[in-house]
Amino acid sequence: MNKNNSSALGTDPIPKTLLKQALPASIGILVMSLNILVDTIFVGQWIGSIAIAAINVVLPVSFFIAALGMAIGIGGSSIISRALGTNNLKKARHTFANQITLTILITISFVFFGLYFMESIVPMFGGKGAIYEPSKIYYTIVLYGVPFLALSMMGNTVIRAEGKPKYAMYAMMIPSVGNIVLDIIFIKYLNMGMGGAAWATTGSYVLCFVFVFWFFSSKKSELKINFSDLILSNSIVKEISSLGSITLARQATVSVTYLLMNNILYNYGGEVSVTAYAIVGRLMMFALFPVYGITQGFLPIAGYNFGANNYERVKDVIYIAIKYASFFATIVFLILMIFPENITKIFTTDVNVIRETPPAMRWVFLATPIIAIQLIGAAYFQAIGKAKIGLLLALLRQGILFVPLILILPLFFGEIGVWISFPISDLLATAITALILLREIKKRLV
Repeated sequence: MNKNNSSALGTDPIPKTLLKQALPASIGILVMSLNILVDTIFVGQWIGSIAIAAINVVLPVSFFIAALGMAIGIGGSSIISRALGTNNLKKARHTFANQITLTILITISFVFFGLYFMESIVPMFGGKGAIYEPSKIYYTIVLYGVPFLALSMMGNTVIRAEGKPKYAMYAMMIPSVGNIVLDIIFIKYLNMGMGGAAWATTGSYVLCFVFVFWFFSSKKSELKINFSDLILSNSIVKEISSLGSITLARQATVSVTYLLMNNILYNYGGEVSVTAYAIVGRLMMFALFPVYGITQGFLPIAGYNFGANNYERVKDVIYIAIKYASFFATIVFLILMIFPENITKIFTTDVNVIRETPPAMRWVFLATPIIAIQLIGAAYFQAIGKAKIGLLLALLRQGILFVPLILILPLFFGEIGVWISFPISDLLATAITALILLREIKKRLV
């Protein structure tokens, strides 16, 4: 049997299959998050700590638009995984083509409105005072590249749904390496400042798009589409929207969280607190790359086997994924609890930022060892096409629980109330997810 074929998702041993899917995803996320981390270090050391805060203001806006592509990608990939599980290649191809059309139409529209309302959006997300001007420069340039990022993120999830995790990894690595190289050229050698950082980021998005386009144009992909497939189908669009809304709602919640966090922290501690949050935020993806990688690797296996009615195999991959992810999450927890000061000094020499960031870091990552349950639980419902429950669980940790906490707790505890909101929401979301997932396993996967 050809091990690159999607059928391997339903036949190979679970630990081997999960590692085969998760390792490239983890490496890809590592490289991508390392890019963000190194980009932040370069900006902090070569431009200044205010520049770190400026990027943090822009990221939720640009990432929300890019997340439209990811949402369309993940929503469609769930359909594709199940279609491949039932050997319905025609539906898989039609779905992929509709993903392309949707991504282009929606993201370009959002970019247009994002640029038109720029003067209002930048301050709204915390671009105030000394942060405003560098935020505006970065925002304008990066938004031009966001449609390329959206198409790349959409394509990346489809590549993984086809059972080609190595190519998905390459798609994530290419822009990351490209961004680092372009940062060095534009910021250090050409001294382009904030504009150089922005053009390096936009250039990396274009590089990623070129690779993804090559993959689907080559013989590597099973999803060869006809022009007629690009015409939107109501049923496919509806299903993509339903499943993709989970990812979109999650990212929209993240964007709202950034908006609230930047403004609340600016009110309590000014630019220093916003910069501290920017550093901690960069570490969240970088430090948890193996956990997110396992979650990404879990999705196509669960979706494929659920589509093939192999429920025992679905149950096995749930337990194994949680076990592996929890192990890595605990290692991350220990490192961040022991060395927060050393980690902060990598980003900046600003003594005020170095003083404020370590305690914030410890609070934010306090519940890290248990979050795998919440992530895998939410991913399971997304993988099997149960959009409503998947949406609920996805929003629990970063929205339904977290947003009220960051609005209420600072009223009583000041800035520390913002930071303790993280572990409290993690703990509550994990407990609720565990109960719902256990009930689902006992009721459905028998």
